[in-house]
Amino acid sequence: MMKVTKDLNVKTIRFPIALDDKISKLTKKFGRGKLQLFSQMVEYFHRTGKDPADINDEVLKNTLVKNHDTYIRFIRAQEEKMLIPIKTEVDRMVASQFKIIDSFNNQVLKANRDILAGQAQQAAETNRVLKTIADKLDDKESLKLKFLYILNYYSKTSFNASSKDREILLQETRQHINKL
Repeated sequence: MMKVTKDLNVKTIRFPIALDDKISKLTKKFGRGKLQLFSQMVEYFHRTGKDPADINDEVLKNTLVKNHDTYIRFIRAQEEKMLIPIKTEVDRMVASQFKIIDSFNNQVLKANRDILAGQAQQAAETNRVLKTIADKLDDKESLKLKFLYILNYYSKTSFNASSKDREILLQETRQHINKL
């Protein structure tokens, strides 16, 4: 006995020859049969909800524009809430850092100038003190000559003087030696 299969294709569609030519070109282009191509077209319009009469696809354009506007609003909101305040704070921080660096550099330069001026003043004062000391110190030969002069004066004068005069002479001699 033969199995009888029921044919599911019970409906027919009539269309002009020009349309049949277009469908034939599409079947060759996509490599599908007419029935398969027709089924896929119907399924496409059913799933997407697109209107086949809308050739420019205005629904798709409107959806894209709506989504684009939503994204732009989101980005602007984030910019207002986060990016602008962050940028403002970063700019403020950078300006503050520049002020700190400038102040630090000015203080260091001033301190260096003060130190150099103090060192120069100290060197000048040291030179003055050394010169004063050097002026007050006689060299060895000069001291010898002065002492010999005092000793000779004492010895010449003490031979002929009385004991009272010698005592006075001895005190004067001591004073001269102390001045050395």
